Amino acid sequence: VQLQAFGGGLVQAGGSLRLSCAASGRTFNNYTVGWFRQAPGKEREFVVVNRGDGSAYYAEPVKGRLTISREKVKNTVYLQMNSLKPEDSAVYYCAASRNYVSNYYYTGEYEYWGQGTQVTVSS
Repeated sequence: VQLQAFGGGLVQAGGSLRLSCAASGRTFNNYTVGWFRQAPGKEREFVVVNRGDGSAYYAEPVKGRLTISREKVKNTVYLQMNSLKPEDSAVYYCAASRNYVSNYYYTGEYEYWGQGTQVTVSS
């Protein structure tokens, strides 16, 4: 599976963006798919995960503002980002695993990674 993340950009605080993670090579509709982000000088951190069973878990800083969803026909996972804050600025990566992921906040649980897309939120 190859993943391509896109949709990042520059937005003012309070604005919205929608990131996309498109898979090619095979369908990943039953895969666990997560989004992580990495700001300059910081470690990559968990943002949200959507398991193949549809359950979703969000990091505390993004709860209520970000929403993950899937469009199975397009083999794509989306991350709708609302009420963006400057501290949301980072490179966002999508990741996928064929397996049920219990430690979904851990980068090592995912076999496949997209290339990242930059999100910059200005104050």
